Amino acid sequence: MPPRPHRPDALAWQVFRGSAAIRRGLITEHQLRSSAWLRLRHDVYADARLDRDHSLACRAALLRLPSGVLIAGPSAAYLHGVDHAATFTDDVHVLLPPQVRSGAQRGLRLHICGDAPPALAGGPPTLTGGPPTVVGASQAPEPGSTLGAPERSGRPGQSPRSGLSSQSRLFAQSRQSERSERSRLSAQSRLFAQSERSGLSAQSRQSGQSERATVTIDRPTGALPRTSPGQAAWETAVWLEPVRAVGIVDTLLAGGLTDPDELTAIADANAGRPGAQRARWVFGLADGRAQSPPESHLRVRLVLAGLPRPVAQHPVRLPSGLILHPDLAWPQLRVAIEYDGHWHADPERLHTDRKRLNQLVAAGWLVLHVTSRRMHNDFAGVLREVRAALAARGWRR
Repeated sequence: MPPRPHRPDALAWQVFRGSAAIRRGLITEHQLRSSAWLRLRHDVYADARLDRDHSLACRAALLRLPSGVLIAGPSAAYLHGVDHAATFTDDVHVLLPPQVRSGAQRGLRLHICGDAPPALAGGPPTLTGGPPTVVGASQAPEPGSTLGAPERSGRPGQSPRSGLSSQSRLFAQSRQSERSERSRLSAQSRLFAQSERSGLSAQSRQSGQSERATVTIDRPTGALPRTSPGQAAWETAVWLEPVRAVGIVDTLLAGGLTDPDELTAIADANAGRPGAQRARWVFGLADGRAQSPPESHLRVRLVLAGLPRPVAQHPVRLPSGLILHPDLAWPQLRVAIEYDGHWHADPERLHTDRKRLNQLVAAGWLVLHVTSRRMHNDFAGVLREVRAALAARGWRR
């Protein structure tokens, strides 16, 4: 039987600087090479039992960066609950204050925030504004800090939205005190408690292990500092290619983490910045009604190919009174597309879905099916079929 890995309680389920752990006598250099630990980057290690997701990559990145930086763009979107925004192996996007300099590092995308006075809360830095809104009380790891499990927002759809218009909300937030902002974030964290990823596994929680270490060491504490959902949407729209960017913004909208009014306000406030036109195009094409990232990607690819923009989840009322919602639709032409994802391998769901679509066909709709394999391997063929269907119903370019 192999020997039990040596894991000091202070390092269990944590991300930490190896040199600091050795200096404090918690572990030896030889022990760090064991399978109990995962080397994430130079001098940064993690308990190998932690989930290998993008939040782990973000935690590791912060330990190699100066204070005052923010996780941004798709990385921030992931921390806000957009699971498909980034993976463990994707680069971590980081926003640096203008006075902070950091050398290039593998696995990092560094972006500089404009040097200017503070901007409105809730939006990105503008030509006449500076730091973006910060979500998360902890700004950066400090030597000797005590670990608190990093918070990750719950899945989109759980975030409460106020009844204020977006513009009013931006001004209201800018007048809030630091104390009220901390209270708001604390309340939001409680709402997200069931689904947030703290970096601790279920096993450690069930065993009753404390989530706060009793000794000090260099590592990220509390909620990871990241830009707000609206800011993350702007950054994602500017930094990523449009198909992927729209999918991420769709999910932020679907979860109520931002809304069209807020995105419009952000786009207006940044009209003169590089990438502004690109971001406005992405925001204009985004649709919170999309039910999955592949549906979002399909919609964007069809538009980029020159087809008219389809409507996501358009309600179709049948003579029986039943209301159906095809994935994508051109209502005036009565043409619909259904994306057949991996879940269609479930016989019961496939049966229910086909019965529903037969009712749509009986009501005079032309329904096309697009599978994941065809979207990735035969998109040219998909385009030909969609063009032919639209043309048969009277569409002309």
